[in-house]
Amino acid sequence: MSSTYGFSGPLPPARFNMAAYTVGRPAAATPDKPALIVLDTPEGGPAETWTFAEIEDAVLRIAAGLQDLGLQRGDRIMLRLEGTSRYPLMFFGAIAGGFVPLPTSTHLTPPEAEFLRSDSDAEAVVLADDNADMPLPAGTFRLLPDDVARLLCHPRRATYAETSSDDPAYLIYTSGTTSAPKGVLHAQRAVWGRRPMYEGWYGIRDSDRVLHAGAFNWTYTLGTGLTDPWANGATALIYAGEKTPEAWPRLIHATGTTIFAAVPSLFRQILKYAAPDRAAFGEAFRHGLIAGETPPADLFAQWHAATGFELYEALGMSELSTYISSAPAVPRRDGFVGRPQPGRSIAILPVDGGEQPLPPGEEGLLAAHASDPGLMLGYWRRPEEEAQVRRGPWFIGGDLAIMDTDGYVAHRGRANDIMKALGYRVAPQEVEAALAQHPDVAEVACAEVMVRADVSVIGAFIVPRDSAGPPSAEAIKAFAAERLAPYKCPREVVIVEALPRTPNGKLKRSALTRPQ
Repeated sequence: MSSTYGFSGPLPPARFNMAAYTVGRPAAATPDKPALIVLDTPEGGPAETWTFAEIEDAVLRIAAGLQDLGLQRGDRIMLRLEGTSRYPLMFFGAIAGGFVPLPTSTHLTPPEAEFLRSDSDAEAVVLADDNADMPLPAGTFRLLPDDVARLLCHPRRATYAETSSDDPAYLIYTSGTTSAPKGVLHAQRAVWGRRPMYEGWYGIRDSDRVLHAGAFNWTYTLGTGLTDPWANGATALIYAGEKTPEAWPRLIHATGTTIFAAVPSLFRQILKYAAPDRAAFGEAFRHGLIAGETPPADLFAQWHAATGFELYEALGMSELSTYISSAPAVPRRDGFVGRPQPGRSIAILPVDGGEQPLPPGEEGLLAAHASDPGLMLGYWRRPEEEAQVRRGPWFIGGDLAIMDTDGYVAHRGRANDIMKALGYRVAPQEVEAALAQHPDVAEVACAEVMVRADVSVIGAFIVPRDSAGPPSAEAIKAFAAERLAPYKCPREVVIVEALPRTPNGKLKRSALTRPQ
């Protein structure tokens, strides 16, 4: 790597609106081209088809309707919608109007949802029918499905808000180093900061048809499945039907999908249950994209042997999105994720401190230069957490890695305790805080545990109270389900006599292991 550090790609213009860039540009260039196709059967029959012009019309009418409600520039709008096309329309409509959407999962429990609303100071909450009765403080706008329908038909179209590239665009919540999630505030320039991904991971073209396996309300889908195809004038495909492993090859073939994005475990399931060959995907298909969790080492070879297609892996974080990857132009190397995407400035820093990057071959903390336009504005009202991840001009996301002399990066796990299970990042402290409320639990610790070579889940290690017998695994799981979203709930419950600790009494999380 050069001795001069800093983002070397083109920078965004000073006046910049993320929705205008993502939706407005392709709508002006190819208004009648399909932008979004929503599918509800594996045979590929479209339930909805939206052109770029129709997407822009809906987005700008939503922006105008939100403005006419009396919301002010920069107000947060919490989205608790079902996973339909209305989700991205509300997301980009809010950004187009200069507001700050907060996408959330419909699986959140009431206490989790209330924490996000309160912590973000959301001035409006957009609700699905099944959470329409969410308690809201006086003065907070409550928007129900009928209100969203009216916004889509609002009589006035807004113009894109005159925002700067550093103005807030959207807010997402991710696991913090404490028991509560923390908000990651992204700027309008965040979409510009995704440009290195297009050749560094996707190899995307405007003729592509990109199918994402996730639901609309997942930030992986909002980014990789919608923002990136639209920003490149490509067509986004989202499947809203029953998601079985056997369905995906049929969908890819029927729809002429060229790029398919999912978590690694889904590709393994497709191999196991659908047993596809090359012909199963049709003539248009080019390759798959994987991110969100560490893939098993043998997945790439098994996928290529069965299908003849390549999988390209990316490593990212909520604060920056993906930044290291393989791609059609960046061949995979066994044991390595890939290389820093074009323009990005990446280094390996000493674990114990210092701003001087380590030489090739030495393990340390993976860091991105703070000049990267994709880097977040900061943590929402969490300066103490932000101070922990800043080291001079570098941002440290908590990953351990080694970089070789060619710039290829090998991921060596997490330097902190964040668990990555089923494609989600979850702080063990958040799960522990919920389970510690159980009357039969004296102590609890959580860690990511491997249940198969290709699957990791959240494990809860329970020390029962002396006065009671050990609680059953089913009781612990039911207790967790009342307080945590499903993806945060432990799948494995292990009763132990004591938690492993270091000589000074600190929890030794790495020693938490599942009984064999």
